[in-house]
Amino acid sequence: MPDAAPPTTKVSEPRERLLRTATRLFYEEGIHGVGVDRVLAEAGVTRATMYRHFPGKEALVVAYLEHEDAVIRGLFAAAAEEAAARDATPAELLALVIDGVAQDATRLHTRGCPFINASAEYPDAEGPVRAVVRTHREWFRGTLTELATAAGSPDPAATAASLVLLRDAMLVGGYLDGQDVATDFRATARKVAGLDA
Repeated sequence: MPDAAPPTTKVSEPRERLLRTATRLFYEEGIHGVGVDRVLAEAGVTRATMYRHFPGKEALVVAYLEHEDAVIRGLFAAAAEEAAARDATPAELLALVIDGVAQDATRLHTRGCPFINASAEYPDAEGPVRAVVRTHREWFRGTLTELATAAGSPDPAATAASLVLLRDAMLVGGYLDGQDVATDFRATARKVAGLDA
């Protein structure tokens, strides 16, 4: 008898529409500046539908940040796929990641870092919103440390910490100054990572 096919998870279109709308509004206008009624109206869903998927606004904010985390993880996955297709070295993979992060700041995250923005609005370091931010940043730093290790960095943790700071500065500086800082980020990040030898 053949193995049964794994069960498929049915995607709720109203939930996805709600999350897409919240993601756009929270990122563009700030979380506290956007009320639940506005999200519901623009998503075209009822309050009952929202509560079926999210017990309240804070849970919707957590889902928004988890979505943002998935977007950034997707950048790393795309870089890994491209590196594998090109049979790239670990140093070339790190360069592809740096390029992806730089492109993200000019393509998608043009209003600053969603995690920094959310942290400014949710100062409780022990709350669920900041827990998602912490998890994301730990993953981001840890993955960069692994990539720097594989690329032969003499101090991978320091390299990763510097790359995190550079990304934060790029996202915030680009938004505040209204300039394309991705080129500067890319050049500086490559130097910090020892890729411009």
